[in-house]
Amino acid sequence: MPLDPAPRTTPTAPAGPPRALITVSGADRPGVTARLFSALAAPTAAHPPVEVVDVEQVVVHGQLVLGVVVGALPAEGPVTDEEQFLAALGRLAADVAAATGMRVEVESAADAGLDAAPEGRPHHVILLGRPVPPDAVAGAASAVAGLGGNIEAIRRLSDYPVTSFELTVSGAEATELRTALASVASRTGADIAVEQVGLARRSKRLIVLDVDSTLVRGEVIDELAARAGRAAEVARITAAAMNGELDFAQSLRARVAALEGLPVEVLDEVREALVLTPGARTLIRTLKRLGFRCGIVSGGFTQITDPLAEQLGLDFAAANTLEVADGRLTGGLVGEIVDRPGKARALARFADEYGIPLDQTVAVGDGANDLDMLGVAGLGIAFNAKPYVREQAHTALNQPYLDAVLQVLGFTRDEVLDAV
Repeated sequence: MPLDPAPRTTPTAPAGPPRALITVSGADRPGVTARLFSALAAPTAAHPPVEVVDVEQVVVHGQLVLGVVVGALPAEGPVTDEEQFLAALGRLAADVAAATGMRVEVESAADAGLDAAPEGRPHHVILLGRPVPPDAVAGAASAVAGLGGNIEAIRRLSDYPVTSFELTVSGAEATELRTALASVASRTGADIAVEQVGLARRSKRLIVLDVDSTLVRGEVIDELAARAGRAAEVARITAAAMNGELDFAQSLRARVAALEGLPVEVLDEVREALVLTPGARTLIRTLKRLGFRCGIVSGGFTQITDPLAEQLGLDFAAANTLEVADGRLTGGLVGEIVDRPGKARALARFADEYGIPLDQTVAVGDGANDLDMLGVAGLGIAFNAKPYVREQAHTALNQPYLDAVLQVLGFTRDEVLDAV
């Protein structure tokens, strides 16, 4: 898809001095930008004085695209009409092109569509994949155009462990945009997230991670059940609970009851065998160095999660506690159950403890018991989640790397490396 060099839209009054878009393109080299603006800064009889209204520049693999919107300043004598203004800038463009070897074009700002301000707030559309297929970019662009929107800018966020691009889109309503792009994601296999442009995106300060099948691979309770010889039974209950088919608290009690009699040492064995999801350490390390409070809220067990939180240097943790008597599990639980509403309460509690508004929090999870937590967070991300969860979360990631969350938050690969 060709890069649109047009700078961000700037509203103008219905009538006034003429404006023009100057586009410079070609192999990047030192001095091009300086040469253009030096020419604009030295009005002559050949062209009137101008003001700079907007500027945008990008270099893609050594190719420069520079867009500048200029407006005629009032001068003594008759007001410059648009035809005269464009003709004068055309002569200036020819001089700059000859001096720099670049292609320099001039057109009316009205003809370039820059005089009309798009309705609605702009959004960031993040495309992620390994790799990102061309049909995902084409599909996203077509979906935006179909909604009457415009892609104002594209930048690459990362090339490892996933490739990701951020599109700045104006003129499209959020719900319609998410719906249209969800269809593109389903068809192409790419992940596509949508976030509103604004300070709130980069003001997030606390992240809560689910544990089983999010922070770590697999389900801890299934591992415990296998050691109790009740794996198939517990797996069926777990699957039904995660898909939203069973009440989580009831299903949890039923699964824990199947663990009765297990030696407490089994908890240590299972904890030591845990495998972190790829990218988990990078995500936590990066966010902590960027000032985030990081923690876990799990429907699992404190005997597993508390040592894990300490190992990873997390700020907080909440989970259920297995009852132990005489060195063995009783099949019961101690204290308040951290279920679906309990996870949301835990997020709100931790945010309050650190003085962080809920709209500045992020929650990541994969199961139906995470939905309340994902919903109350400022940004709820379904990570390799069941369809039931993906459909209701703010956005979804289906990449195998947890640090892809950083790109959804708008951090580039260079920013991640700087934080290491």
